[in-house]
Amino acid sequence: MKRKAEPASTDGKPCYVLRVERLHGSDQRFSVWQRPAAATPHLKAPKRVAGLYGRNLALFESRLLRTLQAERIDPAEGLEPQREFPLAEETALRLGLIFRMLAPMRSRNKMTACLQGIEAMHKEEAAYWLGMALHRKHPRRVLMALRFLLTDPKRPT
Repeated sequence: MKRKAEPASTDGKPCYVLRVERLHGSDQRFSVWQRPAAATPHLKAPKRVAGLYGRNLALFESRLLRTLQAERIDPAEGLEPQREFPLAEETALRLGLIFRMLAPMRSRNKMTACLQGIEAMHKEEAAYWLGMALHRKHPRRVLMALRFLLTDPKRPT
């Protein structure tokens, strides 16, 4: 008999977690997951929003750790190979968008410009772009459009 997935949150808000996985050596993989909740009845199992590891994470890791410290999350705690930490909705939206945006990029200058642009966005704007990147038929086109907007040399800072 198949059991129905229990909602992780009953307060009417989406539920997000940050998964930190230990890879070989001192490398780590960070990923944002959305869990089933009362606000998301279409989710029956946790859904991966975005993830980042390797060189692109290393370039951005100090900023990520500052963001997590503000949320009182210490990814270095514990010895388990995989840990999960609850995330506030706004932080999860920003991290999900940042992870999706930076994963395929190679240019440090453009990565920094995109990162600063996403950090300057309002919650609603970040939610809009992440929703477009998650639910469109061609999400890479959406992310490319956002990259063009954020790395435009004529864009006011």
